[in-house]
Amino acid sequence: MFEEPFAEGDSPVHAFDPRVRLAAVAAFSLTAALLRSPEAAAAALALGVFLAAFARLDARALFGRLAAVNGFIVFLWLFLPFSLPGRELWSAGPFTATAEGVRLALLVTLKSNAIVLVFLALAATCGAATLGQAMYRLRVPEKLSFLFLFTYRFIQTVGEEYARLRTAARLRGFCPRNDAHTYRTLASLLGMILVRSFERAERVHKAMLLRGFDGRFTSLREFVLRRADVVFLCLMLAATAVIACGDAIWRTLYD
Repeated sequence: MFEEPFAEGDSPVHAFDPRVRLAAVAAFSLTAALLRSPEAAAAALALGVFLAAFARLDARALFGRLAAVNGFIVFLWLFLPFSLPGRELWSAGPFTATAEGVRLALLVTLKSNAIVLVFLALAATCGAATLGQAMYRLRVPEKLSFLFLFTYRFIQTVGEEYARLRTAARLRGFCPRNDAHTYRTLASLLGMILVRSFERAERVHKAMLLRGFDGRFTSLREFVLRRADVVFLCLMLAATAVIACGDAIWRTLYD
């Protein structure tokens, strides 16, 4: 199974209805992705930091995931300031950094970290199975909900199949090298994974049909919407709206 270091906890966030948390994440992420001013993006990041602290996320796991995200953002800082035309900040030989490039790199950094923090604080504090059920209850298309749930359920199985095939190859003397034989072997290994995954999917589908599966998601778990959930959702939507309005104001000042 996937690691879920944030799913278990006793923070107030863990007690909120998963549907409310998922709706809040969707509204915030869409708004944050469309922000155009660094000031509004910084406010969104501040909200993400607050929610991460409010959810009492494990610091080590949190920083590990943020490091993975920012590892990609580092490449933006290596290229954007020098590739976007605009007002020159400084130059070194043939390389010239512009204010517009730095501003765009900063904007992407702030927005990305804000979205990740809010997602970890609100969505990752649900188990994957619970999150799939919440998606279904929010009328997310059934096929998308099923795809999410089955991917979560069987990705570990596919990984175990890959480990068995890799062990079998090593027992037969396979040693990876930079040659045609290695590439053919790896291609055959990936092909066998696809074939066995397809066969397992057929078996699982037949087993589900024999157990009365009719294409609809059923669960014994019932979600209960409480007053605290409504208050939290209203506060999140209000904070998101304030950030969006602030972005519009700052964009007007810049223009």
